[in-house]
Amino acid sequence: MGLQHQALERKTNADVVFAALYNEIVDLSLLPGTKLSEVDVAKRFDLSRQPVREAFRRLSEQGLLAIRPQRPTIVRHFSMTEIQNARFIRAGVELEVLRRLCAGRDTAYDAPLDACIAEQQAAVAANDSEAFHSLDYDFHKLICAAAGVEFAFKVIADSKALVDRLCMLSLTGQAAMEVLCADHADLLDAIRAGDVDTAHAVLRRHMTRLNETIEAVHAKHPEYFE
Repeated sequence: MGLQHQALERKTNADVVFAALYNEIVDLSLLPGTKLSEVDVAKRFDLSRQPVREAFRRLSEQGLLAIRPQRPTIVRHFSMTEIQNARFIRAGVELEVLRRLCAGRDTAYDAPLDACIAEQQAAVAANDSEAFHSLDYDFHKLICAAAGVEFAFKVIADSKALVDRLCMLSLTGQAAMEVLCADHADLLDAIRAGDVDTAHAVLRRHMTRLNETIEAVHAKHPEYFE
């Protein structure tokens, strides 16, 4: 099971609502433009409106909900501008994370990183895109932790939140997962060799793979975009 799905010892009600709605938005169970009501969501989870309001606020900060005064809250449509801006910022942050890692890393994370790669390979073999998605999240989080800058993962996660649900509309399959998994393995090899130039080149290649997917989805599903 991926790290993002491991239960914390103490989760707030807002955490529970946030996680459920986040997953439904990212996997497109809730499509762009879908209306959400605090009252209805509170009834669904048998909670007061306060934790639902907090979950809505956090989803809005990640660009997944549009909270509009005197108008219904809706699942945000995709914004090409925001997606490109988020990817630009993510690249800057993650390239710096890799620079730190190549200069020195916390080797306590070596075994978890190896295990994550092995689990990704198993998910690819089983053609389990849901498991692979979770493990992809875990891999980038572990990279930040090994660099001693786990806080930086928030920027990466926010970018992934904007892009991941868009990728659910693509025809991404086993072959694409295999390529992404190979990128992760190459990245880990470069980090352990202390080769920052190769690590940076692998990350840029890794992120560039999404360009065609984003453009194809924009052309095929214009109704989901702002």
